[in-house]
Amino acid sequence: MSCGVFAQDTGVYNIYDSTVIPSKGQAQQNEFMNNTYDFPAKPRNETELGISVGMFSVSGDVAAKLPTPGFAVHVRKALGYVFSLRAQYLYGIGKGLNWKPSFGYKNDPVWQTNGSVPGVDPVYYNYKTNVQDLSLQGIFTINNVRFHKQKTGFVIYGGVGIGATLYDTKVQVPSQGFGSIPYINPVTGDGYSKRKEIRKDLKSLLSGVPYTQAQNNRNNSAHIGNNTLKASGSVIAGMAFKLSKRINLALEDRFTFIKDDLLDGQQWQEHPVADPAQTRDYDSYNYASVGLNFNIGKKAVEPLWWINPLDYAYSEINQPKHMKLPKPVLDDADGDGVTDQFDKEPNTPAGCPVDTHGVSLDTDGDGVPDCKDKEKITPTACQPVDADGVGKCPEPACCKMIDSMMTKVCHIGDLPSVSFRGKSSNLSTDAKAMLMTVATKMKDNPNCSIVITGYPAASKASQALCNKRTEAIKTYLTEKEGISADRVDVSCEVGGGEANTIDIKSK
Repeated sequence: MSCGVFAQDTGVYNIYDSTVIPSKGQAQQNEFMNNTYDFPAKPRNETELGISVGMFSVSGDVAAKLPTPGFAVHVRKALGYVFSLRAQYLYGIGKGLNWKPSFGYKNDPVWQTNGSVPGVDPVYYNYKTNVQDLSLQGIFTINNVRFHKQKTGFVIYGGVGIGATLYDTKVQVPSQGFGSIPYINPVTGDGYSKRKEIRKDLKSLLSGVPYTQAQNNRNNSAHIGNNTLKASGSVIAGMAFKLSKRINLALEDRFTFIKDDLLDGQQWQEHPVADPAQTRDYDSYNYASVGLNFNIGKKAVEPLWWINPLDYAYSEINQPKHMKLPKPVLDDADGDGVTDQFDKEPNTPAGCPVDTHGVSLDTDGDGVPDCKDKEKITPTACQPVDADGVGKCPEPACCKMIDSMMTKVCHIGDLPSVSFRGKSSNLSTDAKAMLMTVATKMKDNPNCSIVITGYPAASKASQALCNKRTEAIKTYLTEKEGISADRVDVSCEVGGGEANTIDIKSK
């Protein structure tokens, strides 16, 4: 099973980090960084070490007894994002015991050591085998290349392998034979209901019986000591689940086949006497396991089978950091130098200078653009202007001043004063009557303006009271009598007269 961890926990490895690039890939990485090559170099990735335990079983001529144990260790290295190589050592113990008797063992001398006669005396095939193998496997990861998700917490993988298998098989042959075991009639099939009893009796009979060497092909095959050596092939399928950055849990099933029929100590023969001849077959074994895998390595990303190779491409599309972007082409229909997207005057006449918003310049603000204005700086006083931007200026200021002086002579005459009692700022009835008189004179003399003046003492309180009184008079004239506020001024002059008297005079 496989597992991995990121050297940098960024969701994907940093494509620009040259420290994770091996020396042989630095040239390609430099070309990529300089935008002279489209693909970054493959990063250095961590190596996986794994250990597993599980159930080992042999598939052969003798029914397997389960469960029997097995364990394995492996080293795995990614060659790409999908393919990796794994070297694995496996050790398993297989056991088997038939509950049906056999008679056709004339080609297997082991079952005849206690005097059993083939075709006459029943035997119950059994075995115990120790299997070791060393194999090199090609592993293909199925689901790490993802189009709609960045990464996953598990991977699915499969693979094939070749290797060498060593096995040593033994059997139990009771000295007294199996005659005490009631067997099923091979012709009628009577006695199938006694299967449990037969197995129970066999267990009792074989208890304490030593194992002896089973039939083997060592005379015709390579061997190491008592172990037969055979070439083998494997098919693998599994899933790995991340537990942490450097550890994952693997569930795997491995099926291994060898070109040998004696893995279970029993070659093909006619099992019941009445069986017709059968076709020769070869034994195989299966290892279903659960394991833990660990990633090791420095300055490396996690094993590539945990990385989605599309991560970089999608992130670059979403937020470009490296790609060379062409110079944008922005339309400018009127050719004034301001793109249509920002041009507030999309149809500027040719040759007319514009501002940053694409609007024709109008220096004097007279409404005629500079490119058509025959008087580019027309004084405000001379505006509005004609179609050529030429204005009509008013009479000279000196003449206006004389006319103004003539029209602004005020003949309003004397105006009354208003008195207040104590510290009051409220207008009395008499005061309002006098102010009505003042308002009448101002309406009759529209060129006249007045000043309302109070005379407080030097204290702040007296000055504040003066301000309230003068404002009260002004408010009455403007709000009650309709006199324009710009014709009425107020003033408080400290110590200039009677504090409770407010004078009203023309300006």
